[in-house]
Amino acid sequence: MRPDASLVVTDPPRLQALIVDYGGVLTAPLEQTLQAWYDAEDLEPADVRRVLEEAARPATGPDGQPGVSPVHALERGELDLPEFEQLLADRLRTRAGGRVVADGLLRRMLGGFGEQSEMIRVVRRARASGLRTGLLSNSWGLDYPREAWPEMFDTVVISGEVGLRKPEPEIYLLTADRLGVSPEHCVFVDDLGPNVRAAEQVGMTGIRHVDPARTIAELATHFRLDLAVA
Repeated sequence: MRPDASLVVTDPPRLQALIVDYGGVLTAPLEQTLQAWYDAEDLEPADVRRVLEEAARPATGPDGQPGVSPVHALERGELDLPEFEQLLADRLRTRAGGRVVADGLLRRMLGGFGEQSEMIRVVRRARASGLRTGLLSNSWGLDYPREAWPEMFDTVVISGEVGLRKPEPEIYLLTADRLGVSPEHCVFVDDLGPNVRAAEQVGMTGIRHVDPARTIAELATHFRLDLAVA
């Protein structure tokens, strides 16, 4: 005898939500964007990386104890953009030894982000298929192009707007909560390994984004959906 269909309990799919980073996932790779800035302002890439690494280290407080790094403070919205730009400009020099203009520094640095159309279409296809979708980004004062976001995402979490930053576990949990799913039901895509590992530590499935074809193939496997774009 066939079972009554009305009495059959069907478990929901294990993975129900896709969360993506912005810079380096929905855009061209970060290093590609920075190279255009290096060339425009005659900067040595190794010098810039050194300055950024120093800015990411916790500053030493008056009591000798580690404080909060300028980068982390900026990402949480605790440091004003002009102050951060001045800090970077004071430490940067051109190849010829010239000074770097502080005003608008991050806009010039990151303003060349070109969109990664394949990944944008994948997010749209994922949402159209019934998956919940979210954006989770650490902000460097970036003026995001948000016009299309209401059609792409069920929720958007920007670090400086919520006072948290990746890879802090709370920001992943907040994103999942806003999507209305548990972390175990989320797939998270980021181009930075530490951010992916942090997502996995709260129970999410993590994907390190290297190139669109590879990421799309991994997403198709995890969600068992054809997310390839024509």
